[in-house]
This record gives sequence, C-alpha cells and structure tokens, in this order.
Amino acid sequence: MNYTQLASQYRDNLLNDVIPFWLKNSPDKEYGGFLTCLDRAGKVFDTDKFVWLQFRQIWCFSMLYNNVEQKQEWLDLAVQGAEFMKEHGSDDAGNFYFSLTREGKPLIHPYNIFSDCFAAMAFAQLYKASGVQEYGDLAVKTFNNILAKQDNPKGKWLKAYPGTRELQGFSLPMILCNLVLELEHLLDKEVIEKTIDHGLHQVMEVFYQDDLGIILENVKPDGSFSDTFDGRLINPGHGLESMWFVMDIAERRKDQALIRKAVDTTINILEYGWDKDFGGILYFMDVKGHPPQQLEWDQKLWWVHVETLISLLKGFLHTGDERCWSWFEKVHKYTWEHFPDPEHGEWFGYLNRRGEVLLPLKGGKWKGCFHVPRGLYQCWKTLEKIEAKYGLNSKF
Repeated sequence: MNYTQLASQYRDNLLNDVIPFWLKNSPDKEYGGFLTCLDRAGKVFDTDKFVWLQFRQIWCFSMLYNNVEQKQEWLDLAVQGAEFMKEHGSDDAGNFYFSLTREGKPLIHPYNIFSDCFAAMAFAQLYKASGVQEYGDLAVKTFNNILAKQDNPKGKWLKAYPGTRELQGFSLPMILCNLVLELEHLLDKEVIEKTIDHGLHQVMEVFYQDDLGIILENVKPDGSFSDTFDGRLINPGHGLESMWFVMDIAERRKDQALIRKAVDTTINILEYGWDKDFGGILYFMDVKGHPPQQLEWDQKLWWVHVETLISLLKGFLHTGDERCWSWFEKVHKYTWEHFPDPEHGEWFGYLNRRGEVLLPLKGGKWKGCFHVPRGLYQCWKTLEKIEAKYGLNSKF
C-alpha cells in the first residue's frame, strides 16, 4: 500500500464513516448541544452532557469546516452546540462545569481546568469558521482564565490534603502546548511565545526523564521524582500524544534538534509501553514495575493508538527515521484490526488486554467526537505531505 492509498484510507474513514455516524446520532434537536452516550449502533443510552465532549465536538466540526470543506451543515452543528454551551456551560465567573443535564442544568462543579481548555479550543476554531467576534472574545477570555489558574488548576476542589505531598501534573502543560497554537490567530505574539516556552520546558525538561527517555505523569514541585503511586505513574498515551504537539511547535520554530528529541522520545515510550504479549499499547504503567493503582492499567484505548499514529507519521515526515515507519506499520495494523467497527461504523473505544472489545459503546463519559476524527484528519494530511516529500512509494 502506498502513501496515497494510506491517505485515502484515513480520509475515507473520517468523511464516509466516522463523521456521518456523529452527524446522524449525536445532535440534540430538542435542547441543543450533543448527545454523546451512544451504544454500538448509535442509539442514545444516557442523556447527561459532558462538557469536555460538547466542546470537543464543536471544535471538530468547526475544524472540518475550516480545513476540509465549508459545509453549512458542519458549521450549523458547531454553532448550535456553542450557543447551548454559552447559555449553560459555565458559572458566573466563566469557569466551565464538568457535566450538565440534558436540559443544561449543572451536575458537577467546574472542578477541572480541562473543561476551560476545550472551551477555548472550540470557541477559537468556531470564531475562525464563523467570523462571530463573540466566539473569539470568549476564547481569549477563557484562555486568560486558564493562565491565571494554571498553578492551582483544581482550586478549592483539589482532593489532596495541602502540604503533605505536593505534586505537579503533566496534563496541563501538555495541553497548553497544543492549545496555544489553536489560539494563535487570537493572541499577542508575546503571550504565544511565553506560553510555548513554558510548556516546552515542562514537557521536555521537567516531566521528561533523561535516564529513561520517557515521561512521568507527576513530579514534585521542584521536578524531582516522587516514589509514590502517582509519582511512579506512566501514561504512555499522554507522552505519545504530546510528542506531536511538540513536533508542531518545533516545525513552527524550525527547531530540528527538538524534532529529533521528540522522535526519540516517541520511540522510547512506544518500546516501553507496547504490550509484548498481546500487542497494543498499555494504558498505565508503574515506572518501577510495581502494580499500578489503576485497575484498568492493561486496557487498550482508542485515543492512545490514534494519537500514536499521528506522532509516528509526523516524526517520519520531519526526519525520515525508519524507526517511525516501522512502528507506524505495527501500530496501524493493530489499530485497524481492533478498533473500527465495520458493521455499525465509528470505532470501539475500550479493549481488554487481549484486544477483545470490552465496552461496545461508541461514546460515553470520555469518548466522543474528537480523538478519532482529529487523528484520522491528521494522519490523512500528514501522509499527503509524506508523499509530496518522499514520492509515491512506501514500504508498507
């Protein structure tokens, strides 16, 4: 299979399978927003609205409108979702809730800064699509709110007892590396560069472990190792996803050394996190080989694999490193054999360690219209760039 055929595989699955599945089954025509708890066939099994997934779907359809085709149906869907969230999604201070009832009443407090991150992403992309200034203003306001809260992202909802075991987490600096590029058309250059510098430092120097060549999920405030459940935690998917964010920044800055480090880190994490017995990438690991605290440690998740494919393709595009292509073949084969559902469309999200479907849902509390379509789009476009750079034939 050559690069053109591979690109077509990702494009066709995106446009002819995944997006039609969400278009058909997800819009809430009665209350607005999206119904994301969908069973295998796309039937709604719960009507709670999770704020991450609402904003991710707004972002997705705005992004497709901006980058693939200006389909009015896509823009209309994004706008109605944004209007629902504008009315119901946040408290008076502009902090976005975690979940809502179908009608839009808050269910869970805005305890999590990531709701704000996905809100900023969505409004920024929708502003680009619609030209409506209010969406751009909301994106910037929310982004500034994130920066103000980043040192204490859970605020009064932090469960840890203060002062006993202070840790800083990888998730926020990782997301900010991507988020700041999503808002590049709305932010001052100084803010962009300062945010990028801080994010890169955190990802590639604080959480990245030189001796192992991989990334920890949590470290002490001074960056040192914490020999605890949280301190020993490795989430291979997070590390792998973050590396394509870093490559995008490095490409923007023409920093080949940073690209090389991101590629090496991608390969290191994959070699570390690949399940040697059953294939696929493990969900959680303990850096010292102890039993992880997370009982779901050995599951194989959709987002982990699709984000890995993006990093491998971007790594190959920028460096031609044969390790990237060899691993891409392996992860591509596992992913396409296990996650897409040829009978009902879209992808399964959760497999057991052996690669069997654990939950047949297509959407739930965490899985929505985001990682699969974004990943398919990124792989499609990166494969086109690979063909343009290296010619038609691949070794696939």
